[in-house]
Amino acid sequence: MLALGEFQELTILRETDPGLFLGDTEENEVLLPHRYKPDNYAIGDSLNVFLYLDNEERPIATTDEPFITLHTFAYLRCSEVTKYGAFMDWGLVKELFVPFKEQARPMKKGNWYVVYLYLDDKTERLVGSSKSNKFLSNETVTVSKYDEVDIMVTHITEKGANAIVNGKHKGLIYLENIFEDIRTGDTMKAFVKKVREDNKIDIILQAEGYKSIEPNANYVLEELKAAGGFIPLHDKSDPETIKNELGLSKKSFKKAIGSLYKDKQITIKEDGIELISSD
Repeated sequence: MLALGEFQELTILRETDPGLFLGDTEENEVLLPHRYKPDNYAIGDSLNVFLYLDNEERPIATTDEPFITLHTFAYLRCSEVTKYGAFMDWGLVKELFVPFKEQARPMKKGNWYVVYLYLDDKTERLVGSSKSNKFLSNETVTVSKYDEVDIMVTHITEKGANAIVNGKHKGLIYLENIFEDIRTGDTMKAFVKKVREDNKIDIILQAEGYKSIEPNANYVLEELKAAGGFIPLHDKSDPETIKNELGLSKKSFKKAIGSLYKDKQITIKEDGIELISSD
């Protein structure tokens, strides 16, 4: 079966004037235009291609990699708004259509939006939507406390950064747990701090407890080396200064330097921390 919006391994069946015809095990065929064919190929070779509809609404294959695939989210730029809706740059020749009814707020040319890609049941076309809440659910949460997760920041409010968790759930990083510059559209690894009774998910960017000591210790060690072996920060430094300089909370910083001190990799002085020479 040829699946729009996804990558598939297809077999080269024959070469024609328009390009290479590819097929699956069910004798379905699709055209790969000449512009996308590899430099070296032979009939019978397998190619990994992405399938979507061309300007005439015909299935077509490409070796280009789009910025988004079926049932996933991506941060895309709006390249045009017409009387029919908005068109997003998703890395392919034909742009991704987002109808007005699928816009969380009216899109504007040149602006960036978090978009979800789905297949419209009525038109059988790939469509984008910025109404991300439609495609997320916390009714049945599939993550637990301390789990490492993949997140995408959707928007930032006075409470903190709202995020999509593992492409399935809604989560929140409270402002007091943000110690680095994050923005809408950022994707990164994070950790589950808590799953509340109402299934709301609290997210943090650094693992809690003992799990966070070693990564932060390594980070501080690398920063020390980059700074020539001395950083003018210590366990009594102002929390804001630590956050601005290293992007860590004071609690995380103290755990990190405590670990380094215990391992005899640094000395803690009145004016900062110093790397112990390995010579």
